[in-house]
Order: sequence, then structure tokens, then C-alpha cells
Amino acid sequence: MRPRQVGRRAVLVIAAVLAAVVPGAAVAQAGGQAPPPESHCTYHFSTGETLCFKSLAEATAQSRDARGDVIQATLFADPNYGGSSFTVYGDGMCEKDGVVNFQINLPDDWKNTVSSVQPWGGCWIWLYPEPDLGGERDGPFKENTPDVGSMMNDRTQSVGLS
Repeated sequence: MRPRQVGRRAVLVIAAVLAAVVPGAAVAQAGGQAPPPESHCTYHFSTGETLCFKSLAEATAQSRDARGDVIQATLFADPNYGGSSFTVYGDGMCEKDGVVNFQINLPDDWKNTVSSVQPWGGCWIWLYPEPDLGGERDGPFKENTPDVGSMMNDRTQSVGLS
């Protein structure tokens, strides 16, 4: 046996041991990326500020923040409101006036990840496959939707609230 083969075999044995002991190592060893840890972030239209928390309960502890902003929508990475979440706060309730009242281009780590949604603050949620409300939109999602469907699942890049 050549020394190079012994080295490869040793690496494979170490990887197998790590996969058995370290959560997520099997995914990394198989050539993929380990899934990122769950995060629950809030975005505030009034300031453009994004804050992240360890739990959804922390992220949405108050339906209004200190500025009086209200929760308008929560987006989820997984179906059935699972995985990471992205909650949008705006300066008021959405009006039913036939136009998008608020819009956001999702941050890079949220592009192409939305699988379920919850509208808040009288808002309807519109999902778009391109930034700046571009492309063929889907919606409105007027109530809690555990699965946004195949048209926009893992394809959303911008969101309109009306």
C-alpha cells in the first residue's frame, strides 16, 4: 500500500468518527454544507434595521416596538412555520387601497428560502421572484399559509405588503 492511500484512508476514518460524534458533520463530509443554525430576525421599515434573536418568541415578543411599529408579516424558511423566521415591522397597519403599501428586497441570506408565511397588521403578502417586486408575483396571502406552493417556494426575493 502506498503512503498516499494510507493518508486518504486515515482521513476517511476520522471523518466517519466525526460524523458519528459531531452533529452536522455527516452533511459536511458528504460534500454539502451543514445547515445554518436557526435564526429569527426582525426587519424594521422605519429604520432599515435588522435584529436577530435565538427564538421566534424573542423576535416577536411585542406586537409593537418602542417606535410604535407593528408586525406586518412573518416569513418562514420551512413549511408549516418552521425553521428560521424573518418578521417585518412597519409604521402602521396596511391599508386596503389596491396598492402595495410596503415593500422589501430580502437580504441575501433570505433570498430563495421562503416556504410559509403569516400576515399581520391587516396586511396581505405578495411574493416576487425578483428584487424590487419584479417578475410574476404570487398572492395575496391573506391568512396564515403553511405552504406557499410550488410557484414561489424557495424562490422569493422581494415582498410586497398591501
